[in-house]
Amino acid sequence: LGASLSTYTSQEEIVISGSTLARNFEKTMDIVREILLEPRWDEEQFALKKTLILNDILQLQSDPSFIASREFSLLIYGEDHIFGHSSYGTYESVSAITLDDLKNFYDRYFSPSLATLHVAGDITMKETVKATEKLAAGWAPRQVVLPSYDPPAPTGASKIYFYDVPGARQSVIIAGRLALGRDDREFYPAYVMNYQLGGSFVGRLNMVLRQEKGYTYGARSSFSGLRGIGSFSASSSVQSSTTLESLQIMRDLMAGYSQAVTEEDLQFTRNALIRSNARRFETLSSLVSMLQTISKYNFPFDYIKEDEAVIRNMSLEQLRELAVRHLKTDSMVYLVVGDAATQLAGLKKLGLGDPVRLN
Repeated sequence: LGASLSTYTSQEEIVISGSTLARNFEKTMDIVREILLEPRWDEEQFALKKTLILNDILQLQSDPSFIASREFSLLIYGEDHIFGHSSYGTYESVSAITLDDLKNFYDRYFSPSLATLHVAGDITMKETVKATEKLAAGWAPRQVVLPSYDPPAPTGASKIYFYDVPGARQSVIIAGRLALGRDDREFYPAYVMNYQLGGSFVGRLNMVLRQEKGYTYGARSSFSGLRGIGSFSASSSVQSSTTLESLQIMRDLMAGYSQAVTEEDLQFTRNALIRSNARRFETLSSLVSMLQTISKYNFPFDYIKEDEAVIRNMSLEQLRELAVRHLKTDSMVYLVVGDAATQLAGLKKLGLGDPVRLN
């Protein structure tokens, strides 16, 4: 068919994605229908996939970047919230999963009432609807009750946490806190605000820690929005011997950003973001991604124009005010994953008390 199909999971959804020749779209959708409605529940394939995932988990348990991401999420969202846990699961939780568990999940949650279809290409709406008729006819909706979770507690007074990876020659550092959801009206203004801090290669974090100091290959910061909630984080992987100084620099850059950012910085951000939009939607995959954003967050079809209006109209005063409200360095989680024997004691100099050992 000249087609490719794949599946993946994110923190919020299960996705089937792919591409095909326009003339074979209907035949490709027949395969999608089979994937969705005729699962084989093959014991041998289940055992193989389970083994592969368990091996991945064992490898990731020694990966400082994965450990940092996992522990940061747990610290931010808490044990009782689903976002506090890696979608990989743990070795113990995956080991316990049976094929019956998958069947039960499928029966409870796979319903067209929760599904959306996004298509971009040389195909009409009429052709698209025709190609999905078999799927629509065979997929009966069912009542689905998704689990609900209490909002995680706001990030309190700053603390520093340490996860020991004996002998590590690099330290992974993350500083951050709970923040806006992607569907919050202030999310995109906050994204614009962060651009010159750590949202681009020329952001202050990268320019100081990489270009000026030579401590890292890269440093960044971002707002990772989910539905209704998200987090802000600044992160880098640095030479082990520079752990304390790198964390101090990161904290100082965030704390001073509201006053350090200039009108020239804002104009650079305007130019970079608006010009990038001219090339941002040239591929079919990028157009599908835009459609996903529209449906997932109930955005208007012209939300890109609204975002551009935010960029054009933002004043330096507004940018600084956003920085003050969202870069509160006195209420952040500071996490270091590295060699405790050489780095732990020195972190007391940050003035955040004794580091909390996580392992």
